[in-house]
Amino acid sequence: MSGEDFIELLQENPIVAAVKDEEGLEKSLTSDCRIVFVLTGDVISIADIVSRVNAAGKLAMVHIDLVDGLASRDVAVDFIAKSTCADGIISTRPGIVRRAKACGLLTVQRFFLLDSIALSNIAKQPSLEAADAIEILPGVMPKIIRKLVETTEKPIIAGGLIVDKEDIMGALDAGAIAISSTNQNTWFM
Repeated sequence: MSGEDFIELLQENPIVAAVKDEEGLEKSLTSDCRIVFVLTGDVISIADIVSRVNAAGKLAMVHIDLVDGLASRDVAVDFIAKSTCADGIISTRPGIVRRAKACGLLTVQRFFLLDSIALSNIAKQPSLEAADAIEILPGVMPKIIRKLVETTEKPIIAGGLIVDKEDIMGALDAGAIAISSTNQNTWFM
């Protein structure tokens, strides 16, 4: 799948299931969400988790920083690309995002917006060229989402602390292309 196809899929299906445990994984497979952010697993289980997501007809995006047993190195990306059927990765690490793009994976660069310095640093990140989309956390900041939409050309995914329809609509109305949430109730709205 190309980056453009990924963005189109996000636009058509703006709620992304983010799974952090087995219960969430099972429930995500029965949801209408077409994209699953995998925030769990280890080197032994990640291929099976991805396979289950794909078998349910969903896109599997692995948060590579959260896979137990993988270091923040290019070889970890190579492992995901060659040993699983993952469609892409999520990472907070610019080098990992660049390597994933070089391996033909879809990429989401994740940022934690803790203060104004973190916000201003997003546009300065060299990895943005390799990112298909940006995910910002927390995602319940419509004013900040609007500012990011104005200052970056990358699609914005709002994640973190999104728990209800009001949060979803606030993020989407502010210009986010999609939201990601571990709150299972949001997957069925």
